Amino acid sequence: MVLLSAAICNKSGKGLLSRQFVEMSRSRAEGLLAAFPKLMSNGKQHTFVETESVRYVYQPLEKLFVLLITTKNSNILEDLETLRLFSRVVPEYCGSLDEKDVLDNAYEVIFAFDEIVALGYRESVNLSQVRTYIEMESHEENVYQAVRKSQEKEAHEAMKKKAKEIAQQKKEREKMNRGKGGTSNMSSLMSGTSRLSPDVPMVGDTTSSVSTSSSKPQSTFTSSSRPSGSSRALKLGGKDRDLNTFVDKLKAEGTGNYETKFYAGSIIFSYNYCSSNSRYGLTLDVIASTAKHSIASANKPEPPTSNVIQSGIHLKLEEKINLQARQDGSLETMEVLGNLILRISDADKQNIHVWVKNDEDRDVQTQTHPHVDRKFFAQKSIIASKSASKPFPLNNDVPVLRWRYQTSDSSQMPLSINLWPSYNNGMTEVNVEYELEQEDLTLNDVNIVIPIPHGSGSPVVKEVDGDYDYDNGKSCLIWSLPVMDASNKDGSLEFTVAGDQSDFFPISLSFYSPNLYCRLSIAGVKAAESGKDITDFSSEMFCKPDRYLIGNV
Repeated sequence: MVLLSAAICNKSGKGLLSRQFVEMSRSRAEGLLAAFPKLMSNGKQHTFVETESVRYVYQPLEKLFVLLITTKNSNILEDLETLRLFSRVVPEYCGSLDEKDVLDNAYEVIFAFDEIVALGYRESVNLSQVRTYIEMESHEENVYQAVRKSQEKEAHEAMKKKAKEIAQQKKEREKMNRGKGGTSNMSSLMSGTSRLSPDVPMVGDTTSSVSTSSSKPQSTFTSSSRPSGSSRALKLGGKDRDLNTFVDKLKAEGTGNYETKFYAGSIIFSYNYCSSNSRYGLTLDVIASTAKHSIASANKPEPPTSNVIQSGIHLKLEEKINLQARQDGSLETMEVLGNLILRISDADKQNIHVWVKNDEDRDVQTQTHPHVDRKFFAQKSIIASKSASKPFPLNNDVPVLRWRYQTSDSSQMPLSINLWPSYNNGMTEVNVEYELEQEDLTLNDVNIVIPIPHGSGSPVVKEVDGDYDYDNGKSCLIWSLPVMDASNKDGSLEFTVAGDQSDFFPISLSFYSPNLYCRLSIAGVKAAESGKDITDFSSEMFCKPDRYLIGNV
């Protein structure tokens, strides 16, 4: 089927919201919706009606209609199945199904529509999957916000508690100094500081002396070497964690500030020692709170920061791969989504033509931006603005072209992984093999993450092509290869660990490629009016997996 548009309208044909999946002007979309009520026949139970050019497939929802506009040669059975899914999605996000509810929740409904249909073709999803895809991003954001608020609250509470204790200790020190006639001893000061909290580290037996004169008090501090014996006084809570030296050296006279930091649980503290003539001050500040909870980051390398010097015309081609394979290594589904992004920073070069070279012989679907001349691109593979009076915008990233490739052919996988487990005497010998299926690709920073059963300990690696690392916290073995290309297209890893065959799935992959999977490239740029070649443009391209899994999720 080719779905042109999905809309929600009232019985008079007024469109409350409409999502076009192909290029269509606003007047054309509004005209199709306005013609719909006139074509309906009273007393008939049909759920579709046809005109000379399009087919309307509709379903009433109380006072509204969920309406799909398709081509006449589309499969009516598939159209009705898609309509049923749309009709279930709308009440999911609109509640009472009146015009106000639809308008208030328009964005959520449109996002759900986009999960069902892409580029005019139905996606293989159901209602629960649509709900999951819509909620996934908001859930991650809520978790992040909750963790951040928890950190801020924890730091604020700890700061108030420590500030109160510090104020109390300051009063005690002032009483002590007045009782001794202004003469203080650094060791007693350290002793008082050690009572701040059981989490505050003890400082070694450092002695000090303060000498005074009748004219003006002068202070002298002499630090002896660290006493021999146990170093537990320099440990935090008895743990074997080294701390920074509290004060390396204090000057005998003058004014100076000396600061050191230490960690107590999830709080970062800072000592700040100040000397001013004969008075010594010691403050303890809460710097920040570290997170007790963290969101585990996926092993996906972000594309390295581009070192391309951008000129007045900059073109970026990027691709993301979503792949799911079975445990035997065969492909279940793969989708490649690409974007060509144009950025113009030179006001004299806003009206240009970009020639896209397409050497792709596979069924790659392309779609241009609504402001791009679609017929011109279809005929000559040239991206140009529809109107010369409306050139491309300045200093703005414009996605002028999108492409999509979907397949279940295993030979089209960028990289295939096969795992061969062999159980023997309570242990499992695992052989993992990789093979680069597309030899025109170069993959950098390849990480193959293999789950290891919890409680089985570190795997014993016998043979490996490349490097490996065992992450005990995430209980996974990370097989790393810096570069994978035609000269290094296959390799293997062998290790032994306790576990069952299903314990080693799903295997996830991450990489970064300076090449595109689909064979598209920029052939040149010309001035729209004069037709002269523009050579001083810059371009970059990369491809990375958004989700690359082997085995069941």
